[in-house]
Amino acid sequence: MDTPPHVSRPVPVPAPTGVVVLDGRSLPVADIVRLADGAVRPVPDADAMKHAEHSWDTARRLAASGRVYGRSTGVGANRSEDIPTEAAADHGLRLLRSHAGAIGDPLPAREVRAMLAVRANQLLAGGAGLRPTVITALCEALVAGAYPVVHEYGSVGTGDIAALAQLGLALAGEHRWQGSGPAPAPQALDNNDALALISSNALTLGQAALALDELRRLVNATELVAALSLLAVDGSYEAYAEPVHAARPHPGTTAVAGRMRELLGAPGRPTPPLGRIQDPYGFRCLPQIHGPAHDAADALERTLAVEINAAAENPLISPDDLAAYHHGGFYLAGLSLALDHFRLSLAQVARLSTSRLAALNEPAYTRLRPFLAGSEPASSGVMILEYAAGAALGDLRACSAPASLGHAVLSRGVEEQASFASLAARQTLRVSEPYRLVVGCELVAAVRALRQRDLRPDPELPVGRAFALAEAVLDVEHADRPLTDDVTSAAALLDTFGTMTFGELARVTRGTGTA
Repeated sequence: MDTPPHVSRPVPVPAPTGVVVLDGRSLPVADIVRLADGAVRPVPDADAMKHAEHSWDTARRLAASGRVYGRSTGVGANRSEDIPTEAAADHGLRLLRSHAGAIGDPLPAREVRAMLAVRANQLLAGGAGLRPTVITALCEALVAGAYPVVHEYGSVGTGDIAALAQLGLALAGEHRWQGSGPAPAPQALDNNDALALISSNALTLGQAALALDELRRLVNATELVAALSLLAVDGSYEAYAEPVHAARPHPGTTAVAGRMRELLGAPGRPTPPLGRIQDPYGFRCLPQIHGPAHDAADALERTLAVEINAAAENPLISPDDLAAYHHGGFYLAGLSLALDHFRLSLAQVARLSTSRLAALNEPAYTRLRPFLAGSEPASSGVMILEYAAGAALGDLRACSAPASLGHAVLSRGVEEQASFASLAARQTLRVSEPYRLVVGCELVAAVRALRQRDLRPDPELPVGRAFALAEAVLDVEHADRPLTDDVTSAAALLDTFGTMTFGELARVTRGTGTA
């Protein structure tokens, strides 16, 4: 049988292996990621579906008997223009068609699937007044591996209306689906459904959830890499001592210091080492720089947890009051600021990695040849890694510019402000690759330094198990040669460093035969 014209040829998606119940109240960021990856299938909560149906009935009654924005009126600057009763049936599709003008490249499947998951859960919060069969269709698409073509640009942080309008047209059978499975049956969307569907920031929230998940792992991994670098330069544990952080008890900073002690097997009150008095900032200030990054990640996750489970549609349909409340709850200033804060904190963490890389290149710290060079005269060793890491850090720094400083006046002046949370989410996704490469450069240098010094961290400690994994994938050759493949391998290993518990890390290491 031929593929319908609105459906693209299949692209494989993993079969779900578990279930996530969507109730509009309690979906965590981690489950958005699992739904986006196809690892689990969504099941709408029965009581939440009843609530959504009650909201839909209420919305239709209100629109039939009074003026409700977007249902019996136009939108934006057309908000005062009433929709004649005889034109109401077509109004919804016309609204979707006119707003489905997102531009730029099509988004990856993962980001679109995250959008579908967020929107399905939000609709179950019961404030949209949208027909419940749309929720079922979104869940069917997630299970089947189908997702609509959605383009990158169209939101300024006051609703992902262009992307969601493309979803709406796909649900109505007028826009292309792609993926590995069949598209949901077309929905009979009308004037009571169009604005209710697109009045959301589901794409921005989905992208932010994916970015947070990856970057939190990478920050965790960076601490293991930093621990390897500390050993390579005979660094001091004093900066992570319990009294230091009890005297200045910021939550994130204290937690990072404790984690560094655990990674290194360091005591709470270490004995000062012989030799230099104190280490460079790359080692000494790690808790003070990583701590705020963890705090920023926690703050971002709290903000996302509210938004993913929110009924933020305008107007909000309240069946208990038999009312439609017009409001600005869709405005994502809080998320935009949280994303900006998180990216700025990551820029500091990545910059600290380049500081440690510089220390690894310095004979005064390693007691090795400059740039960890091989035995040939005037060898450059890993010199180029400082340049490569600096270039990647430049991209990361550019992506860290605050999106919340943006401004826009739209729709004939009636929408005179914008949060640009959508830009903040895209920028946060984009910092992952340069961040990963910066830390990959440090890992290559740290492993080389430990090898040249013939130092083997204790295999019973997390830092020792991490070293064994890195040694298994990084080339032992120290003669001058291209290091591109080394950094690529090291950067890929960071996900393993960032997601495993220490017990799991030991198990995987034993499986490689390197422990």
